[in-house]
Amino acid sequence: MTSQTTISATGPGDKAPAAPSDPTPSTGLRGHPWFTLITVAVGVMMVALDGTIVAIANPAIQKDLGASFADVQWITNGYFLALAVSLITAGKLGDRFGHRQTFLIGVSGFALASGAIGLSHSIAFVVTFRVLQGLFGALLMPAALGLLRATFPAEKLNMAIGLWGMVIGASTAGGPILGGVLVEHVNWQSVFFINVPVGAIALVLGVLILRDHRAENAPRSFDILGIVLLSGAMFCLVWALIKAPTWGWGSGTTWTFLAVSVLGFALFAFWEQKVAEPLIPLGLFRSVPLSAGVVLMVLMAIAFMGGLFFVTFYLQNVHGMSPIDAGLHLLPLTGMMIVGSPLAGAAITKLGPRIPLAGGMAATAIAMYGMSTLTSDTGSAVMSIWFALLGFGLAPVMVGATEVIVGNAPMELSGVAGGLQQAAMQIGGSLGTAVLGAVMASRVDNDLAGNWADAGLPKLTQPQLDATAEAVQVGVAPIAPNTPEAIAAKITQVAHDTFISGMSLACLVAAGVAVVAVFVALLTKRGENAEAGAGAAHI
Repeated sequence: MTSQTTISATGPGDKAPAAPSDPTPSTGLRGHPWFTLITVAVGVMMVALDGTIVAIANPAIQKDLGASFADVQWITNGYFLALAVSLITAGKLGDRFGHRQTFLIGVSGFALASGAIGLSHSIAFVVTFRVLQGLFGALLMPAALGLLRATFPAEKLNMAIGLWGMVIGASTAGGPILGGVLVEHVNWQSVFFINVPVGAIALVLGVLILRDHRAENAPRSFDILGIVLLSGAMFCLVWALIKAPTWGWGSGTTWTFLAVSVLGFALFAFWEQKVAEPLIPLGLFRSVPLSAGVVLMVLMAIAFMGGLFFVTFYLQNVHGMSPIDAGLHLLPLTGMMIVGSPLAGAAITKLGPRIPLAGGMAATAIAMYGMSTLTSDTGSAVMSIWFALLGFGLAPVMVGATEVIVGNAPMELSGVAGGLQQAAMQIGGSLGTAVLGAVMASRVDNDLAGNWADAGLPKLTQPQLDATAEAVQVGVAPIAPNTPEAIAAKITQVAHDTFISGMSLACLVAAGVAVVAVFVALLTKRGENAEAGAGAAHI
């Protein structure tokens, strides 16, 4: 699938767009590719950071506002749910109205919603504004990719996406560290207030630097029914994945939501073939590399997000680290993503995406296998090796899969393609947490009673066993007050051994997913439509 799309570029003070056949090169700050990259990176950093930084603040929010555990879960779930459901529609908005405007609205709304959370005095307001954060975050993420696609020449696009991916990786991994410092030394509100000045900087830079690039044949109407069907299907899917650990995978409620999701996607696919200007032209997926890129992003997120979910519990609850110390122990992963992302961009530019992507997923599989060998006595040096290898493997996948998806889409669908990339990551992360969580729960349920009896501990009733298993699934030893020291030590040993057994199995499953992703990566190739934005600006 090729495209001869040309684009026009307008700034707020321009009287008319440049001639499509002769794009006006950028001069000064406005439209400059590297300044554009800096601007969108500042905005994207807020969204990526908020995905993980809030987890550290949740206990303080719960205590300060008197919230229940379910309420606190909604602080995270509401954000990710709104983000995942809205990403593709938000990308379409950028294609229709321009990515510059969409990005500026997203940045402004995200910063304002963050400030409102910091000023909230009830959990209901916190959750409401977290949902708004997710909606505005969905606006700016695909818009950022659309701006990069339109601004950078094809030969520089991989490097730009590499740096963009570096910011996302560093922000995601650095969230717990920054969150721990702010909560410990300031208050939980500061976790949200920090977005206000960052958002203001991104807004000022955006007004001064970003240039509005629109495809000649950009969409002129909206597929309202398509938006409703896709949003409903995405909501049911993500909601089922979020609630499955609570409802149970055998629950009728879980399968009802999954069935409604499948029906919604089927109706959406049927409608998209009938409407004149569809939300997602299904012909987009005739591109095998683009489809492979979407699948690869899902598989990568399953392995990464699902595996990393348990590692944080392992560091804090088994090794007894503080949130800050746990974050610092993950620095090898963050550091390798920071170093590896621009290097991966350069390698992909030179070699194409196939070899770096396959190699990256192979390294990820090896790293997840290594993490399956961790024990309660594993030292920091050994952990650092596996974390660093994981970061080294993820870097080319974050960069390459993004370029494959966006670069193989026509220019007029760059926002939709960016939304697909981000939605694939969100769904993969939710799927990884849910599926690997089910693997962990199954192993704990199978092993706990036997391990408990083998340790010579008093027999538990079924309700006590269920409560103990729930605690062990996150690495916590459920020790009652005034328990004798010898008994407490046995309970701790059983809890940690059982948790590590479950984590090892989950990491092995994640390694298997990464191996499958190696073969999917072999189906990718360089974006056929990357040249569409090459004339938008010069470097």
